[in-house]
Amino acid sequence: MALPLDASKPDALVLRIVSAAILAPLAVLAAWWGGPPLVGLTVLAAALMGWEWGRLTDHGRFGPTGMLVALTDGVGAGLAALGWPTAAIGVLAAGAVARLVWPTGRPGHRVWGAVGTFWIGAPCVALLWLASDPTFGRATILWLFTLVWATDSAAYLVGRWVGGPRLAPRWSPKKTWSGAIGGIAAAGLVGAITAKMLGISMLSPVFWVSMGLSVVAQFGDLAESAAKRHFGVKDSSGLIPGHGGLLDRLDGMLTALVAAAILALARGASPVMWS
Repeated sequence: MALPLDASKPDALVLRIVSAAILAPLAVLAAWWGGPPLVGLTVLAAALMGWEWGRLTDHGRFGPTGMLVALTDGVGAGLAALGWPTAAIGVLAAGAVARLVWPTGRPGHRVWGAVGTFWIGAPCVALLWLASDPTFGRATILWLFTLVWATDSAAYLVGRWVGGPRLAPRWSPKKTWSGAIGGIAAAGLVGAITAKMLGISMLSPVFWVSMGLSVVAQFGDLAESAAKRHFGVKDSSGLIPGHGGLLDRLDGMLTALVAAAILALARGASPVMWS
């Protein structure tokens, strides 16, 4: 959702499209197959995002504090893959506290590091927990992937075509209210199509929850943008050509996954099962 390159330049836009065309199918296939492919991709993503966050909060260096964040998030995701989500959350909390009380570095940076440790790890745990449902796990993950991608794409395209007032100029000066509304509408369409495919009413709770999660995803995008502006960087890393880092690509997904897991816990079932 961040724009690491000027997408108005043809070369930059082509690079973004090519990168997305390679990475998106990998994510979809992993979600479809589940099991080891999804686990491996999730644990790897958790560790890489932890690496990015460790560098971000330590002036571009990857030292002991960055290793702590990356290791904590990777281990947390691994425990969730083994079916121990409670233990995973405990490890994330312990890692966040350890980062907070680390004896070196400015206090403000330690707070950012601690928050990021949990912000990255908890969604990875949520993803694997939601995917573990034997009946609706696959449908839930594919639905979440699709609605967040639809939100990202529609917000970008509508924002460029329509323009208008800025959504949060202090955090992300390119985002607009028109883009945000376009993203919510696109997510609602995904929810309606998902409901239709599941044989339930297109205006079922899946439709409304999809739009709500679109708002949550966009908030996650803004939160990461605010963090990058705070630390004076444009991208979390250069891992993905044309997109920046994994955090730049998955910021909205992180918050949407946690929100979906909380809803599933509250109702005792994935939102795609609600009627």
